[in-house]
Amino acid sequence: MIKGVIVMNDKGKPRLVKFYDYHPAEKQQELIRRIFGVLSSRADNVSNFVKVDSLFGSDARLVYKTYATLHIVFIFDSSENELAMLDLMQVFVEAMDKCFSNVRELDIVFNFNKVHAILDEIILGGQVLETNSSEVVKAVEEISKMERSANSIMGVPSITGWQGR
Repeated sequence: MIKGVIVMNDKGKPRLVKFYDYHPAEKQQELIRRIFGVLSSRADNVSNFVKVDSLFGSDARLVYKTYATLHIVFIFDSSENELAMLDLMQVFVEAMDKCFSNVRELDIVFNFNKVHAILDEIILGGQVLETNSSEVVKAVEEISKMERSANSIMGVPSITGWQGR
């Protein structure tokens, strides 16, 4: 089972945090700080797989990948395969790239709802739902289309409608 997904910048500031087990906010912050401490102290030429028993209990593992200034971290237990998690991480990044055309940190900050929707199409409740990035993007576009349609029916003005006032 997947225990969590974290996206943080190279300074350790979390940009997306999703735990599938309950942790109080203080515990989440401590886990993020300790995970960043582990990542920032690792050499570039070592494996991207880390055992994190001390943080998440027995048989917990972490896989991470750095894309430009972002660290993407998946935390999971022994029922998941490390290479499969690395591949799933790639699906997540590809889906974000398709939605934002070359995703950057600011895309995640200003479009957090869409990023959460992308992640929820891939992983829900710690279980993998979809591994095809094109299918994920199609589902997220459908969600966006329905939200726009619902807003127009309810008469909610869009942000662009507010600019001229």
